[in-house]
Amino acid sequence: MWRWFFLIVLLCSGPTAALAEPRHRIASLNLCTDQLVLMLAKPENIAGLSPMVRDCQNSVLCEQARAVPTLRVSAEAVVASNPDIVLGGTYTARVAMQVARSLGLPVVALRPADKLEDIPAQIMSVAEAIGEPERGRELVASFRQRLAEQTVTAADGPVAAIYAANGFVTQPGSLPDDVLRHAGFQNYTARKSVGHMAKLPLETLIAHPPDLLILDRSGRGYSIAQSMLDNPVLQNAFPQAHRADIPARLWLCGLPQTLDVISRLKASKAALEALK
Repeated sequence: MWRWFFLIVLLCSGPTAALAEPRHRIASLNLCTDQLVLMLAKPENIAGLSPMVRDCQNSVLCEQARAVPTLRVSAEAVVASNPDIVLGGTYTARVAMQVARSLGLPVVALRPADKLEDIPAQIMSVAEAIGEPERGRELVASFRQRLAEQTVTAADGPVAAIYAANGFVTQPGSLPDDVLRHAGFQNYTARKSVGHMAKLPLETLIAHPPDLLILDRSGRGYSIAQSMLDNPVLQNAFPQAHRADIPARLWLCGLPQTLDVISRLKASKAALEALK
């Protein structure tokens, strides 16, 4: 009960303080908006980011994030940080974001990026919301130029399967699927019709192998779910040229750094072509 009492007190006092002394204080409650804020905002204007942004298994900007505050993803912590704006995802921290709305604070909720072309719009949404439109335009221009330079058009390119912990394979219509297409690959799941993030047994993967197996690593491999990516059977079935390791943090969010995956995949495609 004391937590709710504390929250009510903050709700009553928060708006008055904000109106009396306006400040540029940005709070982010989602890993993806965290990283966009880091790239766009002045560090002194960041009231707090979610703790996950400092986790190098999930965040490409984990080292940079150590220079700014973090805050718990809770309504109490958000109100206590006295933000001028709150950013987050459409599926996370709903209570905290609703509380921010009830205070009359601007709230920006970004949905997950489904394709690379979503990224410029998301960059600008954050940039305009936090008052950094010029920095946003620079970032978008750089992203679009690099995307145009790296994109490969190949409708009949080699087939790649993105294989994650627990044997999940990435579906068509997702951001990693779009990255495959821009790198000149076809998605294994689209060709084999294995469904929405279906779990694929090792036996099926080996019996009907893709040209390239992409191991989507989201952790250090200590869990049983992750350990299957290091199964000796997979290593024997897919020699080095037919296997690639991609850290999940590179395409977990739609960021300019997601384009790094295209560079990696194009190198893998060249290695496959050299075997012909």
